Amino acid sequence: MWVTNGGVKRTLAVLAAALTLGAVAPPVAEAAPSSGWNDWGCRPSAAHPEPVVLVHGLGANDTVNWFFHAPKIAAQGYCVFSLTYGTGILGPGVGGLASMRDSAAQLGRFVDRVRSTTGAAKVDIVGHSEGSTMPAYYLKYGGAAKVAHFAGFGANYRGTTLGGLDALAKALLTSAPGLGAVLRTTCGACTEYLAPSAFLDDLARGGVHVPGPTYTSIVSKYDEVVTPYTSGILGEPGTTDVVLQDFCAGDASGHLSQAVDPNVTGLILHALDASYAPACTPFTLPL
Repeated sequence: MWVTNGGVKRTLAVLAAALTLGAVAPPVAEAAPSSGWNDWGCRPSAAHPEPVVLVHGLGANDTVNWFFHAPKIAAQGYCVFSLTYGTGILGPGVGGLASMRDSAAQLGRFVDRVRSTTGAAKVDIVGHSEGSTMPAYYLKYGGAAKVAHFAGFGANYRGTTLGGLDALAKALLTSAPGLGAVLRTTCGACTEYLAPSAFLDDLARGGVHVPGPTYTSIVSKYDEVVTPYTSGILGEPGTTDVVLQDFCAGDASGHLSQAVDPNVTGLILHALDASYAPACTPFTLPL
């Protein structure tokens, strides 16, 4: 579907891989400017007047999540910036753990820094996983006027069942006094993803998207972390949803591998500039 709209064990393995990627990644806040990424001397061109802000997923950081897509976006002539947000007890190399409300405020400050430094009136935002959910909250609650295009992949706007693990998590939170408070302290975003939650209710109220920015949501039928994958379908007037396998039947991306999927790169570039024509490339990394 590309529409302009008017096994528990495997899930555990993927989640462990996501947290491992974040935990072993070097706590580098900024990639080398020589890559064209996080070059604070970059000034937007007439062809691409909005700098691109990249937002990583839960348990990752900007260096790990964007090593593949970021240089390719920059190579198309965009100024590209990224941040590691929402860090906590696991150290500066593991982000996305804080409450998404707090992380949205952190993103807002970063967007303002990018705008001020580059002189751009607006930015584009591209995010993976939580990097779609949290920025959608930022746009809805004050940020929309500062954003031209918003694209999320491995997107999630309604929470996840984690392949059925949500029921177990909720039972544990109910039966173990104090566990909820501990989890909110260590990973506030985790509890916010367990529907129903006040955060998801606030995001959904009146629709996820707000007027102004363009919205593109990219999802995979094989996503093992966002379950069901349709949690990433916006399905609202003025938004565009892309299912990877409908765009490219030979794409086997799960959740993590969308961070290194060339089809996702092409769809991001199309979301930022409709004149860019993405190509289908067979991709067989089902992680």
